[in-house]
Amino acid sequence: MEIRFCASIHNVDQPQWDALTDSDYPFTRHAFLAALEDSQSCSHKSGWQSHHLTLWDKEQLLAAMPLYIKSHSYGEYVFDWSWADAYHQHQHEYYPKFVTCIPFTPATGPRVLSRVPFETILPEIIEAIKEESLRLGVSGWHCLFPVDELSDSLKQLNLGKRYGSQFHWFNRNYTSFDDFLEGFSSRKRKNLKKERLKVQEQGIQLKTKTGSDISSEEWALFYQLYHRTYFKRSGRQGYLTADFFTRLAKNLSEQVLMIIAEKEGKQIAMALCFRDSNTLYGRYWGCSDEYDFLHFETCYYQGIEYCIREGLNRFDPGAQGEHKIQRGFEPVLTWSNHWIAQEDFRQAINHFLEREKGGVLNYIKEAKSYLPFKKQQ
Repeated sequence: MEIRFCASIHNVDQPQWDALTDSDYPFTRHAFLAALEDSQSCSHKSGWQSHHLTLWDKEQLLAAMPLYIKSHSYGEYVFDWSWADAYHQHQHEYYPKFVTCIPFTPATGPRVLSRVPFETILPEIIEAIKEESLRLGVSGWHCLFPVDELSDSLKQLNLGKRYGSQFHWFNRNYTSFDDFLEGFSSRKRKNLKKERLKVQEQGIQLKTKTGSDISSEEWALFYQLYHRTYFKRSGRQGYLTADFFTRLAKNLSEQVLMIIAEKEGKQIAMALCFRDSNTLYGRYWGCSDEYDFLHFETCYYQGIEYCIREGLNRFDPGAQGEHKIQRGFEPVLTWSNHWIAQEDFRQAINHFLEREKGGVLNYIKEAKSYLPFKKQQ
């Protein structure tokens, strides 16, 4: 067996890459990663240089793992700026670093795609990354938002495990949105219904489109709204280019869901989600103007209704956002794993991770006490 590092996802044929797993998790699909590269959303210039790890038996692909050489920490959603500052204070270079993740996508999922159990090849993968880190002068390797099983396996192989949190919605066999609300306390149920009614009173209608039903004009408008909203919020351009969304529309449309808000015949807001057979993933949003509670309706409530209608088990609406708690999104753990090449920094960061873990677990426990349900679910 031979490990090869690839400077482009196109070094591996799409059928070979996608055949490594029977999962329909959208973000490790060849088409999604290729759209990031081909649109220049991920490139050397943007600080996301592809360096994907692949494992081969002659010309048979056995395993693959997304891997990027990062020159900054933007777009990761696992924050290590303080680690970079500590390096700088000690006159060391933190960048470049290796990151295994889905760029700009804090959605837990598979990170090692393999025809064999990932536990059997992890030691070889880690050793190869360490050797490549030394060759390239990389400070370490960070695996972000892996599934718990992979994270635990990496911890057993001496990669520090970091805990984080998000807020997800879970479908407990609800038959309708009202059925979901029946589990709320009376006051919280009334508040949420008022939010939805307020959207209706502003003359706004919502509709959902999937796949090829989304027109090219709607894709173009979505990018304009996404770009405008991102710039207004952060003062900088969004990470993703217009060409990225064009490529998604062409190559991954079967896993795309667009929620559109209209007022007086004009499309005023859009939310873009992805789905697999189990989960809806809320990703990007944009609006032309501010409307009361429209963000909650478009990005949360319509997604919940879609999950109930389609029988999906979970709705992952993205990172952060304590305002999700009162709307029925429950705190959940997320994970990342970290290997630091320099031993003294590695020991210090691993000690930090152990101390941080208790705070994260206490935060989740406290957050659960604010859920709107009559009884903890």
